[in-house]
Amino acid sequence: MSQLDLTVDKIKSDKGVIRVLLFDQEKGWPDDPSKAFKSATLKIVNQKATYTFKNLPAGIYAIAVIHDTEETGKLRTNRFGIPLDGYGFSNNVTGTFGPPSFSKATFSLTTGVNRQTISLR
Repeated sequence: MSQLDLTVDKIKSDKGVIRVLLFDQEKGWPDDPSKAFKSATLKIVNQKATYTFKNLPAGIYAIAVIHDTEETGKLRTNRFGIPLDGYGFSNNVTGTFGPPSFSKATFSLTTGVNRQTISLR
């Protein structure tokens, strides 16, 4: 089994929480919690958040993260759909006019301890 140590940094404030969705498939990517393999809600301390996913099967995964400042469970956007809060993806990839593809955000989880750091945008 594998362990994934996640660090989320470059968070603008300690207000609210960080929401994490860990996907093992493209279906639902990046914002359907019901399709995520695992999810977590993280406390922000000194503009950083950390979490450890334990006992994961080795394989291909992708992570989507949002800074939920109002604790609504959703990414706040303006009327043009531009995010008002921080967000990020594994590999720190970005999309063009929307989220990156699942394949761009995927990484291999191997047996043992794995690490991912996501810097919010």
